[in-house]
Amino acid sequence: MRLRIVSAIAACAAAAFFATPSAMAQAVCEETQFSAKTGQAYLDAENAYVAEDFASAKQKISQLRNSELNCYERAAMIRLSAAINVQAGDYAGAARDLEEAINTGGITGADAVKTYYDISQLYLQLDDKAKAAKYLETWLAKGGKPNNQQLMQLAVLYNQMGDNPKALSFLERMLNSGAELDKQTIDFAVYLYNELGQKAKLASFLADKVIPRFASEKRYWEVMAGLYYDGKEDRKAFEVTKAMYLAGFLTTESEIMRIVNFYNQFNAPYEAAKVLEKEMNAGRIEATSEKLDTLANLYQVAREYDRAIPVIQKYAQKTNSGRAYERLGRSYFELKKYDEAEKALRTGMERGGMKEPGYAWILIGQMHHERGNRDQARTAFSNANKAGDRGGRAWLDFMESEEKTAEALRTFDIRVELDEKRNVKKICSQTEVLGGEPGPECASVDEDIKALEIRLGLRNADGGELTAEDVGAEGETE
Repeated sequence: MRLRIVSAIAACAAAAFFATPSAMAQAVCEETQFSAKTGQAYLDAENAYVAEDFASAKQKISQLRNSELNCYERAAMIRLSAAINVQAGDYAGAARDLEEAINTGGITGADAVKTYYDISQLYLQLDDKAKAAKYLETWLAKGGKPNNQQLMQLAVLYNQMGDNPKALSFLERMLNSGAELDKQTIDFAVYLYNELGQKAKLASFLADKVIPRFASEKRYWEVMAGLYYDGKEDRKAFEVTKAMYLAGFLTTESEIMRIVNFYNQFNAPYEAAKVLEKEMNAGRIEATSEKLDTLANLYQVAREYDRAIPVIQKYAQKTNSGRAYERLGRSYFELKKYDEAEKALRTGMERGGMKEPGYAWILIGQMHHERGNRDQARTAFSNANKAGDRGGRAWLDFMESEEKTAEALRTFDIRVELDEKRNVKKICSQTEVLGGEPGPECASVDEDIKALEIRLGLRNADGGELTAEDVGAEGETE
């Protein structure tokens, strides 16, 4: 940042130099007036100065300087010489004059304090930063009260001298004064905070002072988001990035993908998918196979399978890959659209390149199993087993166990029913022995018992008694 010098320095210096000499030097000089000869010479020099005949004015001052002067006359001569040198552009000469005036008591009190500042400005014009800083420090030490412009000047000066901590201390005094900030000042503050590694302070400065005033300036939002990201404060970086997106600052594909990735990172895959799909439809993100894959994955992770399906269909049409149809089939499966799921999975197998072909057969088997198509389910699970998915074998064992359990339960139910029929027959026989009238159930009880014994394998299919040949080597069935 270029250091700006107060342009009115000459006018300010002249005002001080033409103040009443006795009032400024009375603490050290008891003389109060010019001698006649010296007074005329001084007046001639002053008139030349007013007429802007600086060469003549300097010559007359030189003659005065070499003459015998009292303390009052010398103080007045030095101040006039300084004013002439300032107007003539001889800043080194003006600085020497003012230093002499202070050192000899020609300027005292509040005027001396101000003169230290004026000397610093002269050295700034001479690009002598070290002496300028020295006199500015003296000015402050003597009670100088810098305004915001002077605080900025001090900050810039120390920055140019390589002392950024000191530069920032003066700049912060200005920032904390409630001064209305311009973009040049903000950029300078951002630079200093960055140079000194004061990221937290910079973030607070941007959030508290800059963003509220320049909310439409994208670059300040970007700096703040970058600070949070570099500081591993991802949540804050996300919130700033989200605000930027909602404000319309993020327009390029890479910028929009940043907010998509942030949503996904913070477990909001559905929000990430909505943004991605919206921007793809708007044409700001190209609907490449990679982006379609990402979008489909986000919807699937969010368990929004009905939204994922159209995306996966586009992805499958674009890539014609087995993996795409595999994903499509899985999504249909989650929605219990089994016909569509099986068709997509089988298409994926035909295309090749599926990630888990064995698992695809598992899904097909599960769909048939759920609908009671046990033969088709068993075939699918066998194919899964052949494809190397151990789940296929597990499902086959499970189905076999199901069937054994069902058979055991069926046999148990038949045995219970057979015991009930045998008890009925006993009751019927007892009723007949006692001369009673058998109930209607007695008429068919023998046939019922025979039918149940056939179902249990206790009789052959014709209802006859089992032979040794029927029983086999294992002996009696019961």
